[in-house]
Amino acid sequence: MPPKILLVDDNQELLTLLARLIEAEGWTPVLASKGKQAIDLVAKERPAAAVVDVLLPDMMGYDVGHALRNAQIPFVFMTGVFKGGRAATDSRTQHGASGYFEKPFEARKLVDALRGLLPSQPPSRAAPMQTPPPLRGELADFDVEVAVEADEPVDAMELTGRVVLTEDGKVSAVLRGETITAGPVGAPARPPPLRTAPPPSAAEVRTQARRHDLSKTEGKLEENLPDLITAFHLAQQTGELTVQRGKVKKTIYFEKGRPCFAISNLVTDRFGPFLVRVGKITSAQLELCQAAADKTGRRTGDVLVEMGLLKETEKLYYVAQQVKAIVYSAFGWEQGEYRLHFADRAAKEAIKIDLHPANLITRGVKKLYKPERLYRLLSPEDRLIPSQQPAYGLHEVELERWEAELLPRVDGTRTLAELIHVAQRPEHAVYGFLYGMVALKIVDRG
Repeated sequence: MPPKILLVDDNQELLTLLARLIEAEGWTPVLASKGKQAIDLVAKERPAAAVVDVLLPDMMGYDVGHALRNAQIPFVFMTGVFKGGRAATDSRTQHGASGYFEKPFEARKLVDALRGLLPSQPPSRAAPMQTPPPLRGELADFDVEVAVEADEPVDAMELTGRVVLTEDGKVSAVLRGETITAGPVGAPARPPPLRTAPPPSAAEVRTQARRHDLSKTEGKLEENLPDLITAFHLAQQTGELTVQRGKVKKTIYFEKGRPCFAISNLVTDRFGPFLVRVGKITSAQLELCQAAADKTGRRTGDVLVEMGLLKETEKLYYVAQQVKAIVYSAFGWEQGEYRLHFADRAAKEAIKIDLHPANLITRGVKKLYKPERLYRLLSPEDRLIPSQQPAYGLHEVELERWEAELLPRVDGTRTLAELIHVAQRPEHAVYGFLYGMVALKIVDRG
């Protein structure tokens, strides 16, 4: 019988990611988001080992560690708050932990630590960390060769004129150009729906955003994209996050927790149509290019260079911008599904970009969250407070001057409406900034 591993953390997306890794080892994950739930599971499930976050919503993880120690179950702590040699030492000497992992940490090392805590197992036919079969075959059939049309309008998107390329995880080049705008694309005509459901209230949106089925390794996208990106960051995990809405699929590649590439089966996300959207080439030039590409079997970018419509360095620049556009566009989705996969297909890509997850999330919220969506997620009477367990440090986030001046005032003494008045900025801009901070878990609702 596979050993059970108890995973305890109130970050649901991180739990999902870690559970997927545990399953890949052939072990059985047992998940808990609160301390009391975890202690009950210690007696009920008798796990072989455990991973416990130090700061839980209802108690300290040390209390869960005490229950595990009494049950003679080995465990390790993980934390995003209590860092430093003294905390690690105390976790072992005072609380009996076998290991101490500070977020972000390498999930590979966590798995290795757990393996060392388990009784010797007979050799498995599968090598460690191999990916389990995709759920319902949906991940395996991601076919970018079969492009699909959007069934709803694609909004315009502004892209800053700076891209950072990487090789072997290190910066290899920084390319700069003018800020570009990918123009909007209309959707095919279709009859209006017979009935339109009323929009959910702010309370309903929050409840949906926090509702997770922890027994599955896939789930509803809803408002979870920032948390899923953060889960890869906290686990420093290499792999892929696929989001799907109808027939449209987009996959973000991660390398050691950093988003670095993306693919899409949407026609407007293809390289040629993307260049038309940003005004680099015309539709007529694209048709000539596609005819030549179809005839010779060569890539669109190479044909455009041969035609003199792109320089080689421009090709790199616009491919990187195309990747950014695919990644950012996923933030505009409020519905859909997501799946996690731990293959390293990014290693095969010649062009990879460097996107810090914190800045990706804040920019994605600002660029793609429409005002009405932000108004559902935050209310004027909300009082935001600094988070006890931020997922990122402030030094990792690029802030505008007015944002840096406003953030110290987000201390729970003012409502969101009062903060808008203090900021003296457009209402939707303040909403976007503050929800970005919520998405990074730098601030919480009071």
